[in-house]
Amino acid sequence: MKYILPIVFVFVFSRMSFGQGTMPETFFNGKSVVMVSSDPGARPAMSWQVLADSIHSAIVKAGGDPVGYFELEQVAISEAVQSDYASAFSGRLVKNIIFVTRQMNLTSIHVAPFTGDFQMIPSTSLFGISGNDYRSAADQFSAIGETNKTKNLLVIDVPEFPSISQTESSASQKFLQANPLNLEVFKLGIPIEGSAAETGLMSYFRYDMYGKSQATILAEQEAQKSGIEQILKEEYPFDTEWLTEPKTDEELIRDRVQFLLVKVEARESDMMKSMGVEVPSGEAMNRTVVKYYIKLIVRNELYIGPEWDADPDWRVALRNFLRNLKK
Repeated sequence: MKYILPIVFVFVFSRMSFGQGTMPETFFNGKSVVMVSSDPGARPAMSWQVLADSIHSAIVKAGGDPVGYFELEQVAISEAVQSDYASAFSGRLVKNIIFVTRQMNLTSIHVAPFTGDFQMIPSTSLFGISGNDYRSAADQFSAIGETNKTKNLLVIDVPEFPSISQTESSASQKFLQANPLNLEVFKLGIPIEGSAAETGLMSYFRYDMYGKSQATILAEQEAQKSGIEQILKEEYPFDTEWLTEPKTDEELIRDRVQFLLVKVEARESDMMKSMGVEVPSGEAMNRTVVKYYIKLIVRNELYIGPEWDADPDWRVALRNFLRNLKK
């Protein structure tokens, strides 16, 4: 596997083009799954399922064939979870991934070709439209069907929300509630968010991430690296290596990097379920938290540590995780 943001592929068709990319031809001749991310603070208030129901007819009128709707935050929890969803989508012969992102004063709809692997999309430079609210975005998107002929004919009239229990169970089996061995022998690789070594393209379309300027992203990356360095200096006594360039598993192992520090961010209850951790009752489980874990490259094992240590503040989460590594 390569730890690299995929190269932006340019698709050239005689189709409508908005935003950064071009509409994939497969949108008009293939199944799509829809990832919905909705800001709970947006008004009027609605759940992501209600938003899906409000957008569905526009996707159909545009010429799409949406066969399933999912909450983006539940899918983009981790590489392991995304891999399971990708396998399920491949089995259903899905050709496209559609993102519906609702923010306080903006709703966007983007379309990407499905890559078939855990990253699911080739880049974040996708065909897309935006409106001041979900109705405006829906109207603009549905207008695509007025000038483009579709081959998707037998489409569902109402949105479907497929069960993901089997997917969650499969992913949870890959996480180990323990610490890895031999950390003192091999290097711990640390990908920088947003660099060529970082994964997680789909998170770009979360309501709390979409639209950030490049300057803001770079500033956050620099602050993050500085903060991580300080915490590692205080809490991690073994060798590390920053990963900013693409490397294969073989190249990493050759450089004595057998471990990767992975950061995930999601709703706490969803994250715990996906990692096979029992979810206690309580409102706090609905908060968005950061969790770190270590991936052992040679055996594809994911170590989340002996104690649950996620926290809304990534600094606290990282410090907790590193301290638990000593247990």
